[in-house]
Order: sequence, then C-alpha cells, then structure tokens
Amino acid sequence: MTRVLIVDDEPGLRQSLGLLLTDAGYDVATESDGRRALEKALQEPFDLVLCDVRMPELDGLGFLEQYQSGGGTALVIMMSAYGGEEAALAAMKQGAYDYLPKPFRPDEVVLTLRKAEERERLGRTIATLKAQLDVTPGARALVAESEGMKAALAVVGRVASHKTTVLITGESGTGKEVIAQAIHRASPRAAQPFVAINCAAIPETLLESELFGSVRGAFTGATADKTGLFEQADKSTLLLDEIGELPLGLQSKLLRVLQEGEIRRVGDQKTRRVDVRILAATAKDLGAEAAAGRFREDLFYRINVVTIQLPNLKERVADIAPLARHFAAQLAGRVGRRVTLSAEAISWLERQQWPGNVRELEHAIERAAVLCDKDVLGPADLSPAPRVRTQDREPEGEAGGEASLRSTVEAAERSAIRSALAAVGGNRREAARRLGVSLRTLFYKMERYDIT
Repeated sequence: MTRVLIVDDEPGLRQSLGLLLTDAGYDVATESDGRRALEKALQEPFDLVLCDVRMPELDGLGFLEQYQSGGGTALVIMMSAYGGEEAALAAMKQGAYDYLPKPFRPDEVVLTLRKAEERERLGRTIATLKAQLDVTPGARALVAESEGMKAALAVVGRVASHKTTVLITGESGTGKEVIAQAIHRASPRAAQPFVAINCAAIPETLLESELFGSVRGAFTGATADKTGLFEQADKSTLLLDEIGELPLGLQSKLLRVLQEGEIRRVGDQKTRRVDVRILAATAKDLGAEAAAGRFREDLFYRINVVTIQLPNLKERVADIAPLARHFAAQLAGRVGRRVTLSAEAISWLERQQWPGNVRELEHAIERAAVLCDKDVLGPADLSPAPRVRTQDREPEGEAGGEASLRSTVEAAERSAIRSALAAVGGNRREAARRLGVSLRTLFYKMERYDIT
C-alpha cells in the first residue's frame, strides 16, 4: 500500500485530506509541524509527501531542502494557498514533483497522487530493465531519457509479465530487438534462452524448416530430423524480426501456432505442442500491407494485440548523449584504451540526422575509435570520411549496364564483410550482428566472395 505523509498546520485540512486519501486506498500519516514532519519522513518509509508551503517554524521550502539533503526519496507535492504559487513553483525548481493550489477539489488531489505513483513505477521499471540488460552478454544500451522512449518502456513494464503477443514497430536501427530482449528479461520466461530470427535474412525455401523444423527425408539434403526455432523457444520467447517479410504461405502456419499452440515439422504427419511467447518486429506499416493483400489481415489482428512504437533517433535527442557515452565506454575494452567524447563531439552528434538511428550512431563511434588513436574524440573524428572516386569512368565493357551495378554492389559487400571481420578479430557471429544479417547469410557471402 502506498504510504503518504500530509504536512499542514491547518487541522481541518489535515483531517479532510486524511479521510479522502484513506478512502482512496492510501496509508496516511499526518503532521502539523514541519520539523516533526521532517524527522518522521527521514525515519519512516514514505512514498509520497503532501506538504504546505507556508508553515511556522519550518516552511515547505525548508522542509524540502532538508528532506532531500537528508537522503529522502519520496516524491514531494507542495500545497499552496492563493498567493503562494511563486513559492510552490520555486519548490518545483528545487525538486518537488508537483504542486496543488488551494482550495483544490478532491479529485484533483487523487489524480495528482496517481500520476506521481505512475512516475515512480515507470522509474523502477526502467531501472530494472536497464539492470537486466546490463548483465546480458551482447545487449545494446537501453536508454530512456526522452519522453518517447519512456512511454515505450512503460508499456514494456506492463506487458512483460503476460504472454500477450507484442508488435514492436519502428525504423531500422531504432532498437526493436533490444526492446524485445527487455520484455523477455522482465518476464517469467527470463531463465530460458531468448530466441530470435530475421525473417528477411533467410531464403523462403529454408525459412519454413528454420521455424518449424523438419524430419529426415522431407526434402533433398534432410539427412536427419531437425528441431525448429518454435521448439527451441518452448517455454521461452521467440522474436520474429521483420515479420512483414514473412511469405504468405508461412503466415497461415504462424497463425495456427498462435491460435492452437501447435507446430508441424516439414514432412511430418503429427503435430507438436509448444508454449512460446511470440514477439514480432517490423519497420513496415502492417495495416497498409494487409490492406494491399501482402499480409494476412487475420494474422495482423492476431499479432497486433499490444503495439510498441519506437521513435527514431532524431526524435530522441535527449538520448543521444547517454547512448554515445555508453558506446564509447563499451569500445574502450575492445580497442584497448580509454575512449571518451568531448563536449563538442556530443553537441555535433546531437545535431545530426541519423537516418540509420541507434545502429548508425553506434557504428559512427566505433569507426572513430578504431581509426583514431586519441583518447578523446572530437567532431572531426566522428565525421564520415569523404567518398573517394578512384576513377571517373565505369569499368571497361560494363559502362551503364547491369553488370556495372552488380559489380559495384558485390565490391561493396566484399569490402563491408572484410571490414566487419577485421574489426571483431574474425568473430563471424559478431560480424554478422554488426552487418545486420544472419550467420547463415554471412557464411554464404564469405564462400561466394572467397573470404577466409
């Protein structure tokens, strides 16, 4: 039960507020004197304090200052009679959560306290999720200083304990998988491994067996039974990333899993029960895709139970500095030296557009740390290198043709794969993560381009 301390020298107000808040479900204590109230508030655990601005002996501003300096953690809401608004606003600048002008209606008081409780719950949720991700190997930073991310994490906190299907939407690089991991880590399934698949990174011919498994002889090359990701995620959580790329034929099979809790391996005659919590992520507008016939409408409604919309990074300016510092601190261990960002570098980062969102920010800092030997990175270190044209004309025999485009793409892929592998010391799993492709796709590309 939420504990509230009422501090006011008017007996009638203390009594009426006490009765009102007790009826609203709060555990209420009252004090008429600011000094005794300060002693009580520092000795006993309270969640909220309602304190009058004007009181003899110790006024509200003095109470707030001494309470905070004494280590008090409750949210303080100031009350002020007509003419005391300036003092109440000064108290808010000093750290009070809110103020109530007297006289006030009963519903105003209860609503203000409910909002304060919600803020406290959100703060605890964010702290818990951050702590859980901090101990997760390879987890990216979970930063929520901006209002958009705070709202997203508030939903995470509410849905994590349920089996509800969640659709996470947002541009590429906004951290959809990070949010999915946060939901899993805060859920009762956290002890089980988190399973994820990028539906766009695996060829359609292989995707069904990846998801549902297969039996020996089901198709050419199926020399043994194979367990699919749904079975691997039994009693756990499965993230279907880029679900908008799932072929229509597999969409109907996914719908059956969601409705019946059963899967059937490719080539098998029997079904198997699975208990999987499904999370889906997409950068597409699935409503528009369903209207255009490219996504099953019934599946859309089935996965769109709860939606978490992630803002892009240019809408999260307040998050850029803490994200950048986090990435710099992480890189210090990899590059073997201290890596920090100057104030000018932070300011420069906050002025950029970041079309690739958090992922692009992370890679920009990594590139600067790898290419620069300085401990403190500045704006010039973070600016992308100019693109150098090695020749003004196209390769002979390929001018203007399809072959020219293909060779350019292949050269870019080959260079990107070699750079990623070099940056992580040949760790192919980490290189695949940085490139945003599956490990299977990376192996295929390495073989194709003869990269060892």
